[in-house]
This record gives sequence, C-alpha cells and structure tokens, in this order.
Amino acid sequence: MYDRYNRKINYLRVSITDRCNLRCTYCMPAEGVKLLDHKDILSFEEIVEVIREAVTLGVTKVRITGGEPLVRKGVVSLVEKIAAIKEITDFGLTTNGIFLSTFAADLAKAGLHRINVSLDTVDAEKYRAITRGGDIQKVFEGIDAAQKAGLTPVKINCVVRHSSDEPDAQAVKEYCRLNGLEARFIHEMSLADGCFTIVENGHGGDCVNCNRLRLTASGMIRPCLFNDIQFSTRELGIREALEQAVGKKPEKGSVNVTGGFHNIGG
Repeated sequence: MYDRYNRKINYLRVSITDRCNLRCTYCMPAEGVKLLDHKDILSFEEIVEVIREAVTLGVTKVRITGGEPLVRKGVVSLVEKIAAIKEITDFGLTTNGIFLSTFAADLAKAGLHRINVSLDTVDAEKYRAITRGGDIQKVFEGIDAAQKAGLTPVKINCVVRHSSDEPDAQAVKEYCRLNGLEARFIHEMSLADGCFTIVENGHGGDCVNCNRLRLTASGMIRPCLFNDIQFSTRELGIREALEQAVGKKPEKGSVNVTGGFHNIGG
C-alpha cells in the first residue's frame, strides 16, 4: 500500500504493553506514568488479527515494542503466533535487555528473527542513573544470549544527547565493534516539541522515506510518531483504521501531545 506521498507502507510497529521495568530519564518520570487499564489493552488475539489484516494490505515487516515487551506475560506465545504468518519476512523485537537472557532462546525457537537492545552507556553506574536502577550486567548477559540464540544481527540503540561523538556513545560503539554488534545512535527526542533527527546507521526519523505505521497497546493505529493522528481498530474496524491511517499519513512529523514513547513504542 502507498500513501499520498507515494511512500510504500510495509512496516508495522506493534506496542504490546505500556508497562516497563525501568524508568529511563528521557522516557518517563521517576514515579512512572498513568497506565492503561488491562481491559483497554489489546489481547494477543486482537494483535494477531490486526497484523493479519495489515499483511493483506502489504505489510511484510513487524517489530514488537512496548513499554518493555518482555514484561508482558505470554510474550513468547505471541511471537509464535506472529511468526506463523508466512508473509512476514522481517520480524524483530526491541527490548531494554534486562529480561533477555531469560527469553532469548525461547523467542528464537518461536520464530523471532532479530533483536534491538537499548543501551546508552557501558558504565554500570551511569546506566543505573539513566535507567533509575537498572543492572547493566543483565543487559550484557541478554545480548550474549541473543547472539547465541541466533537473533542476529543484534542492533544496539544508543540514545545520545547531542552527538555520537560523546564519550558514552563512543564507548558503546567500541563495545559493539568488539562484540560483533551493530550500533545505532538516536538523538534524544521530544514529542511535544517536535524535536527529532534521522537515526545514525538506521532509518527512523527519515520522513521522506518513512514506511511505517504504529499499533498502540490500546488498539490505535498511528501513522506518525510525531503527530496526534490516530485511528481506533476497535471502533472503526481493523481494515478501516489501517486504510485511514495510510490515507492521512502526514508528509513529515510535527508534534505529538497525546502520546508518549512508553505507550507508542518509539
């Protein structure tokens, strides 16, 4: 399917939860955020139904996000259901890595192709400060488990404040070089201010070539992270929500004051 700017839309990012086990300083306040009621979160059956419909419209790439997707109970069974959709040729998951060592082998066995892991520093104390309590050793163990399970290439998402030349970013880059990982640098963004740039060594933020839609944990299809437009799969029906989202996908991002990274999936 193509939008009105002749961009081929074939990528669906799926947020399966707004919960997260960390409180990263650039993502949410220390006290957390108001969470969705469980009844408002899509069931696995609903998520799979949306993906199946999206596939009939041309989606071939799916990425599971959160919140932190590995905190949702039964995530491996969801991966297995999605992996069974033969038209999906690129199937990934983005995680903070804390629980990855527990799930990596099962995710690979269920049919997941690859993993992106968020890691902004390789210094344990700095990591603990950024994440407000996270244990970086668990992330290292998770990355190692993902590689052993064949969830490759493992890509590392490193958020930078100003530049990938910053010392922490350079240390992450070196860690990736030594461990056969791919480093991607994401400049710190602000939804409300419309502040974003193209991801270094990635494709996010490239409005001219944007090929993605987003499904929120509450069933909204969002055509753009930096826009408030959204269409309810529950109210409109799945196909109508998808088609409206494609038809009204903006030429470029502006601002978003009705959502957050924790519930849209970044």
